[in-house]
This record gives sequence, C-alpha cells and structure tokens, in this order.
Amino acid sequence: MMDVQLVCMLSLLLPVIGAAFGSGDDGWSMNVQSEVRAIEGYPVVLPCTFSHPQHSQHSSLQVLWRLGHGQAATVLYRCTSRTGAPTCEPGPQQDQRYRLEGSPREHDLSLRINSATLQDSGRYYCRVEVQGREHISFEDKMGTRLRVEAPPKILALTVEGSEQSGYRAVCRVQGSPLPDVQWLGPDELLEGSPLGPLAQGSVAHYHTVSQLRDVEAGQQYTCSASNPLGKEQATLYVMAPRAPPSQPGASPPLLLLLSVSLGAKVLLLVGMGVWMVQGGVLQGVSCWWK
Repeated sequence: MMDVQLVCMLSLLLPVIGAAFGSGDDGWSMNVQSEVRAIEGYPVVLPCTFSHPQHSQHSSLQVLWRLGHGQAATVLYRCTSRTGAPTCEPGPQQDQRYRLEGSPREHDLSLRINSATLQDSGRYYCRVEVQGREHISFEDKMGTRLRVEAPPKILALTVEGSEQSGYRAVCRVQGSPLPDVQWLGPDELLEGSPLGPLAQGSVAHYHTVSQLRDVEAGQQYTCSASNPLGKEQATLYVMAPRAPPSQPGASPPLLLLLSVSLGAKVLLLVGMGVWMVQGGVLQGVSCWWK
C-alpha cells in the first residue's frame, strides 16, 4: 500500500518539477571567464561551458552570442543544434569571422573570433535556449570582457599651419594600450603636446594625436610611438623648394613635405624630393611624355 501511495505522489509531483525547470534556472549552470585578452590580427576563443536539466538532454538547442547587453546588444553568432545532428548549424547570413569552437552536445559553447580587431573589444554574453519549450533558456549575467590589444601604428604624419602662423608637425597614432608618443630632433628629444579633444566613440579609446610646434624648413622630425607590445617610428622631412621666377602678385612658395615610415625606401623618396626642388617638375613631365 505504501508503494502504491509513493508512486501516486511521484506522479503528481512530476508536472510540478517540470514546471519548475521550465520557469526558473533550476538545473542550469554556466562557466565563463570574466576576462579574455587578444592580440589584434590573431584569433581568440571565448570559453563557455554549461550544464542543463535532464529533460532537455535530447531537445534541439539554439546557441547565441551577443556583444553588449539589453536593447543595445548585437547578436554576433547564432546556431541550432538539432536532435541527432553532430554539429550546430549557423544561419545563412552568419559572419564567417565567428564560429562555434565547442559542441553544444558536449556542453561547450565556446566562441572563436578570427582576426580580432580593436573594435571587437567589449563584453560578450553566451546564451542557450531549448527549442520547442517556452521560457527555457539560460545566460551568464556577468558575461566575458574581451580586451583586444595592438602594437602602435602611426596612421599619419603631416604638417599643418601657414607661413604666417607657423608650421606644426602632427602625428596620429593607434594602439592598445594607448601608445606613448615622443618627438625626436636630429640631436635631441623635443617637447610635443597632445592635440584634442578626440571625437567621441569607441575608436577614440585607441587613438591619440600629438603635435610639435614651430617646425622649420631644412629639418627632420621623428614621431616615436610605443606601448608594451612594440614601437613604431616615422620621420618627417621638411624642405623648402627653390622659388620659381618671381611674378607680380605671386604668393611665396609652399613647403614641400615628405613623411616616411621607418624602414621604407627613404632614399628613393628623398631623391624624388630633390629632383622636384631643383625645378625639374614641369620639365620632367614634358620629358617623360616624349
């Protein structure tokens, strides 16, 4: 009699237990790393493993990875692991930079990002949903913070200003951590200053601009950018071209500027600059077409 009563009680409790699994987090768990670091241009894996209730063991699962939380979140990856299928099939429009490194059937939802960029930095959230049942899903609320780092890169080295106000060299640099910028003259370290404010947005976190005032013709100036991942230099040569025959009302000649990255073919560029300075620009063009 007691056995019969026990079976009856269990049969009454099973729907209640099933409802608890469907409406709450009972039986679910997720393990992620709080922070992952990557190097720009290299692949990175965001680990995510989970366990789920027994009743969903043989159900179709949908996996989602999102960048950001709430209304501003962006779904970067979505795939469906159907019952009996060995793989998790992504949608037809899936960006090929993202792929699932693990298998949902083995409780592994780790995401691989190929060729990481600085813009990939942010907080990522892993989510799994049981198909065919309402309100059965689980997501780690803390997420994983991805920090993409990059060695310094000099984006541009230019001269701005006028003869009346004076000229200044401007060096635009990218990197993470944000590079430190120094200016070098022929024989000494020069004092530069930051140029800002930078534009708002995520790009501003990885860009810095430094200026060197009162640059002079006939001199060379080197912008040196460094952070823990490396160092890059570029040199600016400022040359005053020979003035053409004076004409009434003619404005003074502009400075000829050459910006050369370290390791580039400096001699070729300098040779071209000298040829232009010596007044061979127009004559050289006419000879070229002969």
